[in-house]
Amino acid sequence: MNRVEPEAQPITLVISEVVEPAQVQAYEAWTKGINQAASQFEGYLGVDIIRPRDHTFSEYVIIVKFDQYAHFRNWATSATYKNWMAQSRGLVVSRSRQQSPGGLALWFMLPSHTGQKPQQPAYYKMVALGVLAVYPLILLANALLGPLLQGLPGLLSLLISVTFVSALLTYPVMPWLTRRLSFWLYP
Repeated sequence: MNRVEPEAQPITLVISEVVEPAQVQAYEAWTKGINQAASQFEGYLGVDIIRPRDHTFSEYVIIVKFDQYAHFRNWATSATYKNWMAQSRGLVVSRSRQQSPGGLALWFMLPSHTGQKPQQPAYYKMVALGVLAVYPLILLANALLGPLLQGLPGLLSLLISVTFVSALLTYPVMPWLTRRLSFWLYP
């Protein structure tokens, strides 16, 4: 049995930043710049930014994804990263970081600025969102892969379809859907 080393698994960094209210526009420009710089590094998978819903407390949640720890480390120890972080001084009041492996829980968890355990939506909301994401992906898999998988053994066809759906579900569908429905998930 092949075992995947933890260092070769995707890595997600969740950063919670409280921005100085007078610096929100400068911070928005800074995030575009640092994210563009990160995208130039090997293994970069993307970034999601969850902007504050409450304008009296300007907390941003940044979710950065790399394909493996070594590539993330190359970015986080680079002179480019250090330069961008130095530029953020005066923009950010407080910053907390939480490294997390990829997984389903990340879809539904947001860091809490109170120091308490991160909140999750109600169970029925997670189930509803899962159905909303999975059902169209299964239809898509059947439409796209069905003709290609004809003639293969049933279990092999199912494995290929499940792999296709899981790949799309993990990224980009669930992160996108969670962002779009955050007003309902996190009222």
